[in-house]
Amino acid sequence: MAEGSIAMKRVFITGTAGFIGFHLARLLLSQGYAVAGFDGMTDYYDVALKQRRHAMLLQSEAFTRTEAMLEDEGAVNRAVDAFAPDVIVHLAAQAGVRYSLENPRAYIEANIVGTFNVMEAARRHEVDHLLMASTSSVYGANTEMPFDEAQKADTPLTIYAATKKANEAMGHSYAHIHGLPTTMFRFFTVYGPWGRPDMALFKFTKGILEGTPIDIYNNGEMWRDFTYIDDLVLGIRGLIDAVPGGPETAVEGDSLSPAAPFRVVNIGNSDKVRLLDFVEAIEAETGKKAIRNYMPMQTGDVPATWADATLLQRLTGYHPQTPMRDGVAQFVRWYRDYHEI
Repeated sequence: MAEGSIAMKRVFITGTAGFIGFHLARLLLSQGYAVAGFDGMTDYYDVALKQRRHAMLLQSEAFTRTEAMLEDEGAVNRAVDAFAPDVIVHLAAQAGVRYSLENPRAYIEANIVGTFNVMEAARRHEVDHLLMASTSSVYGANTEMPFDEAQKADTPLTIYAATKKANEAMGHSYAHIHGLPTTMFRFFTVYGPWGRPDMALFKFTKGILEGTPIDIYNNGEMWRDFTYIDDLVLGIRGLIDAVPGGPETAVEGDSLSPAAPFRVVNIGNSDKVRLLDFVEAIEAETGKKAIRNYMPMQTGDVPATWADATLLQRLTGYHPQTPMRDGVAQFVRWYRDYHEI
């Protein structure tokens, strides 16, 4: 681990009823940490799935949860005050690139106002480390790949990406003004068991098993850096200990700010996969052929994402490594079990 690591016992996680937050909370609980969750339980997708995730976490006596909206400053403050965390991991957000075209206001309220509330709570409590989720979507119209943290990210193509870029700027300013150690991680197409129903793997698996058409954008000429959920949360866990500080906490090729204890880190598999190969992996695992509905590129989408995860490995010693076909197999098994198919 990099210098500056901390002995961490109490972790406050926003979004614990969500896909990534659930998996991170489960990992930390398994390692003996006390975890307080915070989630708005919005109806963006099936609330029953969120309730199942929280119910599983509540089987641990070390887990407590608050169900309230990030935009509710009082609720955020009460939850953080009651728990007095050492570390805050802010994962909750209004997610989804395509939904941001339909309801942009939801992204401003959750991702800007909600994130500000979390940052203020972290400042008041002087937490040892604030970690917040960003996205590969901030790379926007960039074409030089793989994407690395030193590249400019000034061309977001959706309001979702713009709010996440704003979060990075907000985080840097608080790190500078208040000396608040802050790490932003950029996720790359996360997938796996207990995933969101609006994501491609979930929709493709559902359609293939039900024999209904699946929409494949840009006629399948798209590439993604698919990151398996277990790899992602192990990366986050490692970054919790890689606390940004002064120059002594830097590693080779670091994104550490010269003006603040702040850095940005990609978490990706460092391997771009063609979308049609992803579909074929689901077909192979389900034993069924997809009914393919080829579509043009949708507004806000990018043809490819591909992470350079060198910095993550240098900071944590860890590198995502689950092969795409193995991850798809794990998901399909979970999907069949969850839906009793």
